[in-house]
Amino acid sequence: MFGLMIHEISYNFELDDFQKRAIRAVEKDCSVIVSAPTGAGKTVIAEHVMKKCLNQGDGVIYTAPIKALSNQKFREFNSLFPGKVGIITGDVSINHTAPLLIMTTEIFRNRILEKKFSFSQHTWIIFDEIHYLDDVERGTVWEESLIFLPAHMRFVGLSATIPNLNEFAAWLNGLHHNEISVVKEENRPVPLHYYFQCRGKIIDNLGILKRLAFGKRRNADIGSRYGRGSKSESLIRHLLKSNRVPCIYFSFSRKRCEYLAEKALFHDFLNAEERQRALAIYDRLSIQFDIFNAERTQNLRACIEKGIAYHHAGIHPMLKEIIEQLFSCRLIKIIFTTETFALGINMPAHAVVLDDLKKKYGRFYRHLKTRDFSQMAGRSGRRGIDKEGYVYSRINPEELSFRELNQILYSPPEPILSRFNVSYATILNLYETYGETIIDIYPRSFHFFQEKDKKHSPGLEQMKSRLKILKRLGFIQNQRLTSKGLFARHVYGYELPLSELYSTGILETLSPRQLGMLCLAVVYEPRPYKKIPKFSNEVRSLRTITSRIVKLINQREKKYRIKPLSKKYFFDLSSSLIVWMEKKSFSEAINEANHDEGEVIRFYRMSIQILRELKDTPISSGFKDRIKQAITLINYGVIDAENQLRQVADVEVS
Repeated sequence: MFGLMIHEISYNFELDDFQKRAIRAVEKDCSVIVSAPTGAGKTVIAEHVMKKCLNQGDGVIYTAPIKALSNQKFREFNSLFPGKVGIITGDVSINHTAPLLIMTTEIFRNRILEKKFSFSQHTWIIFDEIHYLDDVERGTVWEESLIFLPAHMRFVGLSATIPNLNEFAAWLNGLHHNEISVVKEENRPVPLHYYFQCRGKIIDNLGILKRLAFGKRRNADIGSRYGRGSKSESLIRHLLKSNRVPCIYFSFSRKRCEYLAEKALFHDFLNAEERQRALAIYDRLSIQFDIFNAERTQNLRACIEKGIAYHHAGIHPMLKEIIEQLFSCRLIKIIFTTETFALGINMPAHAVVLDDLKKKYGRFYRHLKTRDFSQMAGRSGRRGIDKEGYVYSRINPEELSFRELNQILYSPPEPILSRFNVSYATILNLYETYGETIIDIYPRSFHFFQEKDKKHSPGLEQMKSRLKILKRLGFIQNQRLTSKGLFARHVYGYELPLSELYSTGILETLSPRQLGMLCLAVVYEPRPYKKIPKFSNEVRSLRTITSRIVKLINQREKKYRIKPLSKKYFFDLSSSLIVWMEKKSFSEAINEANHDEGEVIRFYRMSIQILRELKDTPISSGFKDRIKQAITLINYGVIDAENQLRQVADVEVS
């Protein structure tokens, strides 16, 4: 048991009724699902659970959907519970025996299935953003975590508004056979005021907007062709004049974020004292993080000088950290950012702007989901600071009907749907425990609960088909996992091709450098229509081998109608990685990659995660040593996520 005593956490506001109800349920040892608008104060409930567990000497786990949020929570909770917090993600492992452990949901799911980590001392788990169960690509991880949750653990699920909350709770009640309390809150502590910009005019009345922009006799100015460039300028002037900053300006394109920040340089959001402080912090941290001389760091400095910034996945993680620190200090007054800034990251603002009400979902552009709009809009209005928040939507009547606009704004959020689609590794891990009765697991899923035709469920058929392929390819024989099956159970998402490379002996012949290139090719996803680079003989040889293996596997998967197919390998970043592994400068590696630095860092780190998974498989000591060498060749300097987090955790912004 963890013997600790934590002092009370105090708040500068009276707890709302929904927070009190959730806390009462926790005190009765009931699991709780909390559905409340973004910005309503759900984190207070999580903090209470943490304090309760630590005071009782129990462990508690907090899971988040993305690594950036996990990292932020590590720093945030460390300030509340100094020395009691650890973090385990694919990139980082710090203080892993701490009583309060932060994990990505994937790590938690993997550890449950592989049974190599005991959760006996952990009595509670917090699933932040639990509606992520609806995510097409990764939602199954949340569902699997809930299905296989250790019987002794209670949970808190925190979410934005879920319209089918009772259905979700009914499934969980049937699954765990212990009381689950449902706490629903529909009101925000800070109300939102909606504004609309159409052709440069700003309107705060939906009826007037309908008449002028969508009526038969449209105002000539408003109804004319929508202008994306200069009209954003008039909106920024309005925000500055109305003192509706700090402002988060959401755009769904990285290039658009940078373009808008550059256009905004005509305005100055800072006074002399703020400017001096902002530049001092920016320069000090960029020197401390060793990115001061980077081209983007210097280019962004002109924006910082005026209280402006942009933020997206292509930026160096340390530069993003500096921008977030400055925004938290209110020294960045307007930030142009992609939607990931809305996901749980605690950066509220006075106002929010949505540059467009269309975005790409999968391969296609479509109008925003109500849930996504609410998530972004909910970042406006700071509790205890603002009396109301302001949400500006830029409207193009040529692309959006009034009915569609009304639907985005006021329809109930989309219900969460199961995305249950267990991976090959999950099936192999479950087969070790359940054997041929593994198919009986499916009726425990939310997918089965929601299916109308339960006898002919596509989810059940997918599970059966994956089991057939695993048997056909020799991962399971005589109702036992083979050496190939034992290898594959540790490699989530990329099991079949890597396991075939292992079973044929090819993996063990690769040098540390080749292993690094291979694992980078596993995770890399090229942008559509991107030109294929020229490859060296070494890379061409690897590409030929992997292409042949993936092609054969995909043929089998198509035969069994499995979706999605096992991923192809793309070696586009190989030459960049070789430069990096030869200990040349990061700028040289970036030039060779022809990608944004943030993208390259992310893919390098993902390749390290695959290497670490390979290292945990039952392989020879010589092969293990070569994997360790490959990790060492890649994981240094700016790529070392753990070192970065330690640096950031020690930073004091004054």
